[in-house]
Amino acid sequence: QVQLVESGGGLVQPGGSLRLSCAASGSIFNINVMGWYRQAPGKQRELVATIDKSGSSNYADSVKGRFTISRDNVKSTVYLQMNSLKPEDTAVYYCNAKKQFTQYWGQGTQVTVSS
Repeated sequence: QVQLVESGGGLVQPGGSLRLSCAASGSIFNINVMGWYRQAPGKQRELVATIDKSGSSNYADSVKGRFTISRDNVKSTVYLQMNSLKPEDTAVYYCNAKKQFTQYWGQGTQVTVSS
């Protein structure tokens, strides 16, 4: 089993920044891709960004140029730097870790962008 613990969410004004962290523990060997997803009220969970072991990343069009995903393989931690936040970024953000046949989710952290 893999445990994922997110931190860094909160309330921020439009245009502000937040940094999310997700620390993986447990059976962390063979984790390939780690990433962030989000779910706004009344909407489906959607991909925000992913990063693989080599550092290759992928972003949703809505966050390109504003969000940056990074990964520390030694600490088994993935980060999401979020800049120029917009009200439409408001959601619960979930950390995700994928092995070849299984995936794991964190408990989620709330991000609210509001003035």
